[in-house]
Amino acid sequence: MMPVPHLAALATAVPPYILDQGTVVARLRGMFPGSSRLDRLLPVFANSGIDKRHTAVPLDWFDRPHNWPERNRAYIAGALDLLETVTRRLLDRADASLEEIGAVVVVSTTGIATPSLDALLIERMRLSRTVQRLPIFGLGCAGGAIGLGRAAALAASIPDRTVLFLVVELCTLAFRRHDDGKSDIVASALFGDGAAGALLRCGGTGPAILASGEHTWPNSLDVMGWDVAEDGLKAVFSRDIPALVADGLGPAARDFLARQRLGLGDIDRFVCHPGGPKVVAACERALGLRAESLSDARGVLREFGNMSAASVMFVLERVLAADSDWRRALVTALGPGFTAGFALLSRG
Repeated sequence: MMPVPHLAALATAVPPYILDQGTVVARLRGMFPGSSRLDRLLPVFANSGIDKRHTAVPLDWFDRPHNWPERNRAYIAGALDLLETVTRRLLDRADASLEEIGAVVVVSTTGIATPSLDALLIERMRLSRTVQRLPIFGLGCAGGAIGLGRAAALAASIPDRTVLFLVVELCTLAFRRHDDGKSDIVASALFGDGAAGALLRCGGTGPAILASGEHTWPNSLDVMGWDVAEDGLKAVFSRDIPALVADGLGPAARDFLARQRLGLGDIDRFVCHPGGPKVVAACERALGLRAESLSDARGVLREFGNMSAASVMFVLERVLAADSDWRRALVTALGPGFTAGFALLSRG
């Protein structure tokens, strides 16, 4: 039998600067005075289900234009700080040492780093020179679920070592102050910055990661992603995403579970990425859940916004901290591709 990886610890972190929705709306009005298009789009802030978010840069950073190199330098600096914070929290919670880490998996889609963030973290924290590296780019919001599966597979291949799984997204750095188009304004209402991570070991008492998988829909490449503009990354997402989730997530989840000889009724807890209030509601419908039942996902959205791949790990942290009365949990998130990622967890 293949060794089974377990979650030895889980941790999250956010940068120090806070964005509340009222402040962001006031700034946008000042940037786009007299814009009728902005006036039509501003209700998205009130309807977002978000009270506040965090950003890696001071608020006045957004008052000035920034080119792609400036944005990316801010991304690398902010991402590394958050990754180090999460790593130290994980080691403390698991009573582990840097020497135990045999592999580092880092998921991020909101900036570019070559050498990649895992290499920069190894150098900063003086990890072992024989650590295996797996940087993962391009998964967007699905990265938390899919990356956890990749980290679990890696942990099973080196059962005598600990795998460090990290996710960091600095979505706010993509704000483009000269663009009052729908995608940019919606992004400015939803996205926040954050990082999360887990230590995975084979054996132990934490929740076991029994299986992982994904489903990519055909003819869906334009549903979600980035356009690369002259001044950085520009958000792309379709207004049809909630409908696609409501119609497609259920069959994909049932197919994944069927391969594990399970059904939706065998799952006690659903850990869903909070892409937005309509997406969370669509997840509830797709998975046959009661309306308003995904309270942990809504709580993360309200307090932190949509942090892309990091968000589902924030939800998982809440589920693990608040509730031990479950046997199986399904982690799921959706991102560019258009792809759903799944991870099946078992407790006891």
